[in-house]
Amino acid sequence: MGEYGFINYPSMDKMPYDITRAIQFNDADKMVNFIREVQYASPVDSYVTCEPWDMPGYDDKIIMAAGTFVSGASIELSADGPVKAPYIAYLQGGLTYEHGKYALQRILNKL
Repeated sequence: MGEYGFINYPSMDKMPYDITRAIQFNDADKMVNFIREVQYASPVDSYVTCEPWDMPGYDDKIIMAAGTFVSGASIELSADGPVKAPYIAYLQGGLTYEHGKYALQRILNKL
């Protein structure tokens, strides 16, 4: 997503150490829309619109997307993050290449 102006951690030219990628948006609406598109591309609960909320234990509103087959699973495809500057979303998982590609196409079309 670097060519779209978003900073990635680790950078796209580095091999990640795990399945999580941090994407910095510098804009709350872009981050929220990104996470919503992950939910809309999910196999379960794709009709759900994620909203930032006051999750116990956090100082800032949190937004989470996880339309997974198993409750709480993040390996399938999920995204979340605190809605605060610099607006970083944490994307993890992707059970299949095809699902990850479909989700990415939706996200890029929205952003």
